[in-house]
Amino acid sequence: MSDHNQVQMTQMNYSKDRPKAANPVKIEDLTLRDGHQSLFATRGRTEDMIPVAEMMDEVGFWALETWGGATFDTMHRFLNEDPWERLRTLKRYIKKTPFSMLLRAQNLVGYRNYADDVARAFVERAAANGMDVFRTFDALNDYRNFETVVPVIKSCGKHFQGCICYTMTEPRLGGEVYNLDYYVNKAKDLEAMGADSICLKDMAGLIAPYDAYAIIKALKEAVKVPINLHSHFTSGMASMSHLKAIEAGVDIIDTCMSPYAYRTSHPAIEPLVMTLLGTNRDTGFDIKSLAAINEILEKEICPKYRHILDDTKLSIIDINVLLHQTPGGMLSNLVNQLREMDALDKIDQVYAELPRVRKDLGQIPLVTPTSQIVGIQTVNNVLFDDENERYKMITGQVKDLCFGLYGKTAVPINPEVQKKALKGYPRGEEPICCRPAQVLEPELKKAQDDVKGLAVDLDDELIYAIYPVTGKRFLQWKYGKEPVPDDVKPITLEQIKAKKELIQKALAGKLVEKTEKEAPAKGDNLRKFNVFVDDDYFEVGVEEIGGAPVVSYIQPAKAAAAAAATAAPAAAPARPAAPSAPKAAPAAAKAAAAAPAVDGTPINAPMPGMIVRFEKNVGDKVSKGETVVILEAMKMENALAAPVDGTIKAINFKSSDSVPKGAVLCVIG
Repeated sequence: MSDHNQVQMTQMNYSKDRPKAANPVKIEDLTLRDGHQSLFATRGRTEDMIPVAEMMDEVGFWALETWGGATFDTMHRFLNEDPWERLRTLKRYIKKTPFSMLLRAQNLVGYRNYADDVARAFVERAAANGMDVFRTFDALNDYRNFETVVPVIKSCGKHFQGCICYTMTEPRLGGEVYNLDYYVNKAKDLEAMGADSICLKDMAGLIAPYDAYAIIKALKEAVKVPINLHSHFTSGMASMSHLKAIEAGVDIIDTCMSPYAYRTSHPAIEPLVMTLLGTNRDTGFDIKSLAAINEILEKEICPKYRHILDDTKLSIIDINVLLHQTPGGMLSNLVNQLREMDALDKIDQVYAELPRVRKDLGQIPLVTPTSQIVGIQTVNNVLFDDENERYKMITGQVKDLCFGLYGKTAVPINPEVQKKALKGYPRGEEPICCRPAQVLEPELKKAQDDVKGLAVDLDDELIYAIYPVTGKRFLQWKYGKEPVPDDVKPITLEQIKAKKELIQKALAGKLVEKTEKEAPAKGDNLRKFNVFVDDDYFEVGVEEIGGAPVVSYIQPAKAAAAAAATAAPAAAPARPAAPSAPKAAPAAAKAAAAAPAVDGTPINAPMPGMIVRFEKNVGDKVSKGETVVILEAMKMENALAAPVDGTIKAINFKSSDSVPKGAVLCVIG
């Protein structure tokens, strides 16, 4: 029977009991991980997954992605949730469908390579807590970084899915580096390592439909294990690429439920189900069941996160990704970072600089953490470089990359940039060529000692081992050692509705009842005064009535005149007042602002970020150029050096405090 006739016979049969296709496409659903990571900054809470968990378990997905990627970081940092508990909780509701996670190989769920002992323990605990499919990738496609985690995955009896990160140096597939042979050879390497399946991971939505067909066809001919295509919708091509991949014989496709689909997320499952209905690749899914799940997500869950969604663009696609290749989540982070630094007007310069930085750093694929490494270094270059010097502020992660701690780049790193990055690098100024973790000392025992008396099990200890600063803060919240801040507590749908109503009232001018009051006529006793407020001044009319002065009117005047009238003093104080507090840590910023003035040379935060640690204490002597404080901005570390010789006179923040741009971190006298 032809596909056309089969479609005619089944066009009204939407349920999952229709005749099974000869070769159904398997589907991995990403709603509970990559969907909300892509659209809602990974802010999805476990409590908002439970209402649809059992329903999604009945659909027939090949796997549900529930964990990994940025979830581990975001849960403990911003949501006050234990990442391990999410796995255990969802397992109680989802009993039939395998769980999948995104594992960053030796990076685990962090932003650097961790020691082998931490890597082994992490994979073992992930398996014990309920993980079934370990989708494993390395940002550089350097599979030496798989050598520790893969044997543990296999020894636990779990599914090892090896990834090839898809990237390009040309507008379409080809060129000297990332060509068809490159991807075929990587697939053969993964099969030789024992991969149970192979995922072509297109994190930025770059793969064009006919390129998808060519690669999938070539991979199917080269290896025997199933092939999975993962492509974000960012550029608008992913749905078309899915169809061409299906024609080429792809085994597994990644999608999201429609409320969590499109934009920088993934294509929706529902149109694909209807497209394949009655064909030999029919998914077999019940569209009515999917619609019921969507009803809950759309009405009861998504409104809680709508405020995070970027609605500044009318279009749901971004063709600029084809030029800068930056994944959507990273791009929104860059925009937010520039906005916080009052430098959003430099976004076009960032776009122009980004490919130059990527080329300097070895044409690396842009996926976590290399997307952050390239992105933040690009921002630093745009903001701090001048006509005389490039790479004036190099992040710690760029230095690690140049040393070889992330692995081997596709092409050599620019030798001038590498030499500059490694000048004074504590591990040495000559890069390594071995597997990165071979130069890392064991870390687990020290981590266990550091949180002894706070952590209660290995899961707690691993949270700290991977994220020492924010991990320890979370454990203190978890066990009641510190109060939980309001900004990490969940909000209800009722609170969202109340806030929306308040905004609508404000926009309609109904927030405050206005009382109309007619101004009295100006009398003969009216006197005028100049009132100065910061850089503005106002001309105020005052008329005495019964002996009490009453403000009659306020007329704003130009600030320029005020500036002339109130000239600034010739010498500014050595220690200016701290800027206003950021939302993330108002208490810390207020404390710094209230600190007594200390004479000396301040070290200011060049950008908003989080204090990782101070390398010096009050009373320590420092030399010009010596690192004093490590500031994390968007997960990348910046070493801030002493601008002068002297002694640390004051430190205004502590580890884990968030600080705004310009905050006085410490003072050298």
